[in-house]
Order: sequence, then C-alpha cells, then structure tokens
Amino acid sequence: MTLPPSVFILGAGAIGTAFAATFRAAGWSVTLCDASTEARASATESVSRHSSGLHRAGHSTKSTPGQVTVVDAIPNESRFALAIEAGPERREVKTALFHEMLTHLGTDTILTTASSAIPMSEILPDASDQARCLVAHPGNPPSLIRVLELVPAPGTLPDTVTKADTLFRAAGFDPVALNKEIPAFVFNRLQSALLREAYRLVKEGVIDVDGIDRLVRDGLGPRWALSGPFETADLNTVGGVRGHAERMGPAYAAIGEARGETDARWSPELVSLVERQRRAILPENGLPRRRAWRETALAELLAARHRILSRDTSR
Repeated sequence: MTLPPSVFILGAGAIGTAFAATFRAAGWSVTLCDASTEARASATESVSRHSSGLHRAGHSTKSTPGQVTVVDAIPNESRFALAIEAGPERREVKTALFHEMLTHLGTDTILTTASSAIPMSEILPDASDQARCLVAHPGNPPSLIRVLELVPAPGTLPDTVTKADTLFRAAGFDPVALNKEIPAFVFNRLQSALLREAYRLVKEGVIDVDGIDRLVRDGLGPRWALSGPFETADLNTVGGVRGHAERMGPAYAAIGEARGETDARWSPELVSLVERQRRAILPENGLPRRRAWRETALAELLAARHRILSRDTSR
C-alpha cells in the first residue's frame, strides 16, 4: 500500500490551518505543530472552517481526505516531503524555527516559510543553510487563493525550487517561481504600489477613502479577477500591449516622475520584451476571441457578485 505524501506545518494560526485544510483535501497526511496550548486546542475547528470554505469555492478534494495530527513540538522524522513554517512574522523567531527544522527533519524535506516579506537570506544568512530552503508566500487564505510565490535565496538549489513547485502543484496550488530573491517579494510590491498611491491621493485631498475603494472594487477589481495587468492592457487597446504602451506609457511615466520615480519610462526594449512574452501566451490573432470571452465572463462575474452583495448584512 502506497502511503500518502506527508507535509509538516509549523504554526497553527490562520495561515497554518488554512494550509492544513488544503493539503488534507488533497489527500496528504498533515502534521500540524504549535507550542501554544490554545492554538492546538482551536486547530481542529479552524481546519474544519477552512475546509468548508474551500468546498464552497469549488476546489477539488480527494474522496478520502488526509489525516491531520496536531503536535506540540517538531518531531525527529524524515518522512515529510515538505515543511511549511507559518509562525510569527519576526525574523529572529523564524531563524530559530528553521534551525530546529534543519536539525530535526529529514535531509530530503523541502523547507519553506510562508513569510509575507522576510526573505530567506535574512532568516538563514549562511548560504550553506539555504540549499533546501525557500519562501512560499501564499495569498490569504491559501485554502481559497491557490496562487503562491516561490522565492529562492541565493543559496537555494535550483532543484529545490523545482521540487517545491511539484509538491505544491500536487496539493492543488498554482506556484509562481521568482527568478531571484527581492525584498517583500512580488505580491506585496504590486499591492504596495497601489496602496502607496491611494494614501497619497487621500493625503492630497483628491479623493476620500470610500471613493478609492469604489474605483478599485467596482472598476479595476472585476477585470483583474479575470486578467492581470499585462493581459488587461493587451485586451483593452487596439494594437494590444504595444498599442497600450504607446498610448498610455508617456502619461504613466509623467505620473511616476511627478512622484519622484527615477525609472518611470518604459524603454522600447522593455516594451518589446513584454510584447514577446504576451504573444507567446496569446498570438495577436487570438486577441478578438479573448476579448469576446472576457466580456461574457465579466458579465457572469458581475452577476454573481451582485447576488453575493445583495446578501451582505454586515453594514
């Protein structure tokens, strides 16, 4: 009999239990660890709540879910294919936890952290400790939002990234591997760019908080739920992403330069790089069909959104 794959999750808070529910739904054997008696006591209920949510979201589940075992200390075991540290967002705490995992878990176990902004090179400054370690930063909660970014440290072996990608995909995630480590990773850099400008606009008296939220929620948000910023530009403008860069690039550069940015203009080489990558995903002759699909999909998404908002009693 083949044993199910095993994952070790260190930290039974919101992120750790959401990960546990997701791996459990994929049929994995889950060991959930936390030194806090209170966290361990509430872990089963939290995993159950996340499990209900992922079912409502339509995520696939195995007919026989995996088992979740809650423990109070890192075991001396080599059976785990993957370990996820989901402890407090403090560098010194994560450093101590990683040294414990390096000591107690098997040498073939891929060690990851769900850190939101602390790179692995700060958690383990010694490159010799980084070989099988990397960041696996999820959306919140990972039981629902399945994309996550894999961020290698300078000393992370390429094979470690490949194995981590394979393991997370096997559990139902959609990992995006970064080519190199960068502070705050990509999730937060994209989010922070929008939020920084939102704060500036409120500070300058251009608009209030509710206006910002409505423009993003009701304007940008529905489109971004179906396509990212590059695909949105590709679909919105005649000539695709290059046409968008030609029409809007100078105005966007002026905005950036007015905010003090020193590299706000998109060079012809950069626009060509982005265009080549977009055309590799979708040839130019496929744009009309994709635009028609988005229009239909957007209508269906907005209809579902209206139904959900009509049931909102929280305000």
